[in-house]
Amino acid sequence: MSHEDERLRIRVRGRVQGVGFRPHVHALAGRFGLTGWVLNDPQGVLIEVQGSGVAAFRAALSVDAPPLARIDAVECDAVPPVSGEISFAIRHSLSAGAVATGIGPDAAVCPACLAELFDPADRRHRYAFLNCTHCGPRYTITRQLPYDRPQTAMAGFPLCPDCLAEYEDPANRRFHAQPTACPACGPRLSHPPEDIVAALRAGRIVAIKGLGGFHLACDATRADAVERLRRVKQRNGKPFALMVANTESAIRHVRIDAGERALLEGVARPIVLLRRRDDAPELAPGIAPGLAWLGVMLPYTPLHYLLFHEAAGRPDGTGWLDLPQDLTLVMTSANPGGEPLAIGNAEARERLAGIADLIVDHDRDIVIRADDSVVRKLAGAPAFLRRGRGHVPEPIQLARPVPPVLAVGGHLKTTVCVTRGDEAFLSQHIGDLDNAATLGFLEETVAHLLHILGVEPVAVAHDRHPDFHSTRFAEMSGLPTVPVQHHHAHVAAVMAEHRVEGPAVGLALDGFGLGEDGGSWGGEMLLVDGMRSERLGSLALLAQPGGDVAARQPWRMAAAALARMGRADEIASRFAAHGPAEGVRRMIERGINAPLTSSCGRWFDAACGLLGVRAVAGFEGEAPMALESLVRQTRVADGAWRIDGGELDLTPLLERLLTVADAVEGAELFHGTLAAALVDWTLPVLRAHGMGRVVLSGGCLMNAVLAEELMAGFRAAGVEALLPRLAPANDGGLSLGQAWTASFAL
Repeated sequence: MSHEDERLRIRVRGRVQGVGFRPHVHALAGRFGLTGWVLNDPQGVLIEVQGSGVAAFRAALSVDAPPLARIDAVECDAVPPVSGEISFAIRHSLSAGAVATGIGPDAAVCPACLAELFDPADRRHRYAFLNCTHCGPRYTITRQLPYDRPQTAMAGFPLCPDCLAEYEDPANRRFHAQPTACPACGPRLSHPPEDIVAALRAGRIVAIKGLGGFHLACDATRADAVERLRRVKQRNGKPFALMVANTESAIRHVRIDAGERALLEGVARPIVLLRRRDDAPELAPGIAPGLAWLGVMLPYTPLHYLLFHEAAGRPDGTGWLDLPQDLTLVMTSANPGGEPLAIGNAEARERLAGIADLIVDHDRDIVIRADDSVVRKLAGAPAFLRRGRGHVPEPIQLARPVPPVLAVGGHLKTTVCVTRGDEAFLSQHIGDLDNAATLGFLEETVAHLLHILGVEPVAVAHDRHPDFHSTRFAEMSGLPTVPVQHHHAHVAAVMAEHRVEGPAVGLALDGFGLGEDGGSWGGEMLLVDGMRSERLGSLALLAQPGGDVAARQPWRMAAAALARMGRADEIASRFAAHGPAEGVRRMIERGINAPLTSSCGRWFDAACGLLGVRAVAGFEGEAPMALESLVRQTRVADGAWRIDGGELDLTPLLERLLTVADAVEGAELFHGTLAAALVDWTLPVLRAHGMGRVVLSGGCLMNAVLAEELMAGFRAAGVEALLPRLAPANDGGLSLGQAWTASFAL
């Protein structure tokens, strides 16, 4: 057989659908003079190539891959040559067989599309729905795989002759770009950008339909608009995210290093948590009250860009995007009362009518809702605070193939996770399962993820808490269930993403999780090995006067700390502003409605209450966030902790807080000493087990100061510390840990 007769069948696996991979293959085949074909199927991309250049083709296939592609495997087999074949073709997709590929996340507008958007001579000039194979909606418009236009929300928009010509032209970057459209044949916006910007400038609240749902937007410099948005959305003290035109605009408000710039400008376009500048221009005080960090994101849809373009006076070209722009918008999820995002036009008009002054929609459906992702830089690298649009459903690679499992998370910040082979697919943020709408979203997310991945789970993993709605959902599934203790799952999630299979010592530091003994845990040292978890130690117990209410009223935890110090007689005088202070003292002393907890989060609350940082919090975690915001440098109070057996007692640290000059000194002392105490507590256990690695997990690890101090402390002791990176450290990562743990039982 001559080289001209060589023929290869090539299977490409990974994120290879919806990213321009078939056009890429077509172009490569032309470059090397090959015949054959390429198609999408449930396994990924299948190729047959024939000719003397097949070896060069194979070598170039991965090197020159499209920017949004992720190639996990390339498998080649020699097959018999085909006589009489004279060209290379893109064939129709095959839909039969088990799905083993995935769809990519939504991607921000690429530079080539931006150039068209602001070119007056281009037929897509100022068209709010332009995209190509390198950008635009993916996951949120896809109903099922293979990824072809009829399987997406674009099915109802037949291509006009001009768009069809581009779609069928192998030399065009819109060759087989499934969501492609233009003003003649694509979706239409309900209101022009000039009307939207005018409303925002006038202080009105505008609901804007995006990729994964509606946003509520207002002018971030208008205190009246921000306060009204906070009131009508029932947001309490939670910070609002900002959208600015570009990084140069963001730099006016926040400090940004090279890594944070890369996060801001990447195709995922998450909200990035960044430290405020002391000399920043005035923003409405209600944006992020009392916090040193602002959540900032850049535009990622054509419509977002059009708003900033309008505000800039409609300049031609893209040069204006390199210059600071004045318009700064609050851009927050349109989910009133903690319910899921609004995604439908009729749904938005019904649910947002009492909130938004103007509702901007369009006629392209959102198939699956997805909140914006939220990230921050922790100990030198990115970490998720919330995983959503731009990253879902990007899989997390596991150490080995596992049985197909569905894991349903906990109660707060819920996500679900589906395993397929050696991949774990963590869903977008679902939310707190405390209302019927969010429970419906849970069911919707499970159904969509299982369908689009083609997975039939053999078991459902869930939290051990019997009263969680996620637990009941698992029990009603009809499948075998695998309960996983809360903090075991936290540690296992980090082990899963770092591909750690053997036993590991982990610290699980969070607010609450039901312990193996039925108690309230949250400051745990565990030895985790597959399905086995052994509690090696915990933080000392604090009373929670009033039960769950203590998590929202840090002064109550401060009262519990005073009682633990033997200073209960000071509670009434220190907290006289709070009516039930004397009653709280009696609760603690008599052990009535004051359950004990080892929660690290509650020790944080106690510190906040003693320092007067937040006596009452408007949302979970507000007080510790405010405490972190005060820190500029850490301090360590030597000897301000006790270790008795496996128990770490921080009472001496809280006693020191009563002597500090101000809350700033107290915040710096608390963070530095807590980290030093945790390292001191853990090192002897690691040595006793012959281990040089520790796993750090739980919602307290979202605190950048604590995370960085722990990493530095363990590094100085020669210990490798693993932080959550690909899944949130808080309960948003529980489902990953549950799924990985359950795999050892199946």
